[in-house]
Amino acid sequence: MSEEGYKQNSSITMTDGRSAGTELYVGGNKITDEQFATLPENQLKGGLLGWYAVCSINSLKEDQLYFFSMYNEPLVLYRDKNKSAKCIKDLCPHRGSSFQGGTIKEGDIVCPYHGGRFASEGNCTNLERITCQHIVDSNYNNYAKKIHLNQYPCIEKDDYIYIYYNGKSSTNLEEIEYKADLEDSRPDSYGFNTADYTYEEVCVDFKCDWARIIENHLDILHIFWVHGDTIPDKDVNRNVITSFNQKIIRDSRHIESKYNHKQQDKGEFITIKFIPPGRILIYKGTPEDARYIQVLDHIPLAENRARVIVRHYRKFLKNKLLTQLIMFKSLQHRIFYRIFTEDYLILKTQSFNEQMGYVQKDNVKLLGEDKMVQYYWDWLQNALKNEKPWTLHPTKINTNSVYKDLPMKYPPENQSLAKNNNRSIIFQLILRLLIPIGLLIALI
Repeated sequence: MSEEGYKQNSSITMTDGRSAGTELYVGGNKITDEQFATLPENQLKGGLLGWYAVCSINSLKEDQLYFFSMYNEPLVLYRDKNKSAKCIKDLCPHRGSSFQGGTIKEGDIVCPYHGGRFASEGNCTNLERITCQHIVDSNYNNYAKKIHLNQYPCIEKDDYIYIYYNGKSSTNLEEIEYKADLEDSRPDSYGFNTADYTYEEVCVDFKCDWARIIENHLDILHIFWVHGDTIPDKDVNRNVITSFNQKIIRDSRHIESKYNHKQQDKGEFITIKFIPPGRILIYKGTPEDARYIQVLDHIPLAENRARVIVRHYRKFLKNKLLTQLIMFKSLQHRIFYRIFTEDYLILKTQSFNEQMGYVQKDNVKLLGEDKMVQYYWDWLQNALKNEKPWTLHPTKINTNSVYKDLPMKYPPENQSLAKNNNRSIIFQLILRLLIPIGLLIALI
């Protein structure tokens, strides 16, 4: 949708006649209606190719392979002999097989097809090649040393593993040109110090359009209606749905939307920041004072396949013994899984309608509170047009579906973890009941 079309939408009033009360800021300065019409469609410098948080450090175990994909391209994470995280294309350059079923031996990744063993060399700066040591047996050593794995730059920060994804893996990372700065994506660059918080984390998998999940997480209104019975907050439910005064700030790094209660004494309700290509920060209250912050990282695995890393940072309940005693982690995970399950059918049907061409300008009418969503879509369409990430590794009509058919690991697509978590809660409750009963029997 054009800026002109969106300006018309921004004047929409709520169904009960209240004004949407939305202001627009660019670079921190409030702009007039005349200035609005001349703004470029996209203020953000970041595109769809750049730094992605693809894995938590806790998910990458030593001597294990972590398989995932980006824009249809199959990739593998593992730790080398120096414990450094490496991201490689899931392709052995000997005969084109996958590393699925392979192993890690002394920090070397071993292909399961002919025993090709690949090792990192250099000084742990992540600029070294990953070179084959031998294929089949030692007679092929000279041949093997001419074979290198294709890599993507990989950095560990903030308890995440980030990769720089440009769709063009290289055997020599020194040849890669960086067009994005990791510091522009890190949570610490946006109003809070992660060292002051503790967090709970889950991963969730969806079989739907990646972009629709981001749109959903930028949508303030659906939280009341869809999740009002799940989120433990008396101010968030279907009975208290209301409109907010909204202020949008855009600069070269992010889009920010601040929502304030219309009642002056209540102040700021929530702040949402979108940081390309796939990170969203949600602050309950002001970023400076927030006791509770959500960080969501969206990973475009493949067409209609996406993963989200969800972290809830908090300044309260930081004592590990106390949180274990009250089962805080398990209870938080149950809430997480419920919330994303509640979203799932909506996201799948939205993806279908979008891909069928039903979600067009004349069919969708936005509210004033949807400005954030519209700016996101303006950015996305511009980035898709300029970078075309889905054309870098396109699937064809006769492409083998082996990767598409692999089961996704996390809820809501795979409910096994959610069921295990619920069983764990029940078991812990029973155990906590049995302990005092046992002590009472012993005393008697």
